[in-house]
Amino acid sequence: SRLGILIVRHLKRLERVILGYLEVSDGPEEEARLGILETLQCTIEHAWPRMPCRLPVLLKALLRLLWDVHTERGPTPEPVRAALLHRATQCLILLDRCSQGRVKVLLEGVHSSCGENRVRECLGKVQEST
Repeated sequence: SRLGILIVRHLKRLERVILGYLEVSDGPEEEARLGILETLQCTIEHAWPRMPCRLPVLLKALLRLLWDVHTERGPTPEPVRAALLHRATQCLILLDRCSQGRVKVLLEGVHSSCGENRVRECLGKVQEST
C-alpha cells in the first residue's frame, strides 16, 4: 500500500508471485494464501486502471482457488476455509468493479451451472455486488 499507484511498475512480477501462492496450499492455517489474497486486494485497489487487462489470468486463479478450498479435505479448519473463500470473493468483487462489470458477465454461466453450494454462494455475492 505504500507504493500506491507506483505498484504498476512491478505488476508483471507481482502477478507471477500471487499466482504461485494461490496455487499451493501452505498447511492447515493457510497463512501464505490469506496474506497473498490481502496483497492482491491491495494491489487491485491501488492499480485498478491496469487490472482489466489482467482479468483473465486473475479470474481463472481465483476461481480455481475457490474450487480447491471447497473440495480439499485436508486438515484446514473451517474458519480458515471461510476466510479464504471470503477474501477470494472480495477480490472478485474488486476485479468486477475495476473492469466495469466484466466479471459478472463472465461468471453468469459458471454461477448457473455450479452444483457446489459454497462456491455458488461466493459467486452469488459477486453477482449481487454493486
